[in-house]
Amino acid sequence: MSNGSASALLGPADVRRLAAELDVRPTKKLGQNFMHDPNTVRRIVASAQLDPDDVVLEIGPGLGSLTLALLPAARSVLAVEIDPVLAERLPRTAAERAPDLAGRLRVLLADAMRVTADQLRADGPEPTALVANLPYNIAVPVVLHLLAELPSLAKGLVLVQSEVADRMAAGPGSKVYGVPSVKLAWYAAARRAGPVPRAVFWPVPNVDSALVSFTRRPEPSTVERATMFALVDAAFSQRRKTLRAALAGWAGSAAQAGELLRSAGVDPGARGEQLSVTDFARIAEASVSG
Repeated sequence: MSNGSASALLGPADVRRLAAELDVRPTKKLGQNFMHDPNTVRRIVASAQLDPDDVVLEIGPGLGSLTLALLPAARSVLAVEIDPVLAERLPRTAAERAPDLAGRLRVLLADAMRVTADQLRADGPEPTALVANLPYNIAVPVVLHLLAELPSLAKGLVLVQSEVADRMAAGPGSKVYGVPSVKLAWYAAARRAGPVPRAVFWPVPNVDSALVSFTRRPEPSTVERATMFALVDAAFSQRRKTLRAALAGWAGSAAQAGELLRSAGVDPGARGEQLSVTDFARIAEASVSG
């Protein structure tokens, strides 16, 4: 919904001035690293491939670097912020730097790990796209929680720690394929969408960062998600073991696990990292139908 309006994006001096004004010191506990490079922020928004009708959900907007770039690109932005000082300042920052677009912003003071669909729908349309520089310590659980809460969330682009990006986008057979890979694949097709340099953050993090893009697709089974996810947790709890052994506790015994696997068409001697999300779904289905 670009109407010729634009935001004045935050540069390094703006970020430091705002932080000083609010007496905000980025904390490791909240995983805060504020972006201060307008070119990087523009690249992230372009990579998100937003439609003018998209309602963007942003988690942890911080001082508003990414928020300001999202406002011209979408119908509206719902920013969920856990820090009351930052949440209170953000609408004013939008009004100061993007007066024509500030009406598109809603700010919700909430914990993204616990926020509910009702809260996210309360004052406006349902979010359709997640675009966020996620706190690195909760990136995967937040994405999974939001995909579960909001069926309307059709796509996303999230900035996470590089190793986490690898795990989120990994496919079967990869060394880093595991629980996050399978659980995200339950909801969406994910891919790595490029690195982001350390120097664009304040403070400079001691880890590399990368973008992960995902597109929702139909869930691969009608089996209960909780059943499926318990199976996935069990399969990867002892990576070096065969599925017959790793799933013994989950299935009741190694013999029962072997029977379930065979009835699902899966080799009991295989390991979890060899199975696709649809393979896991077949095992979960066999467990409930048997």
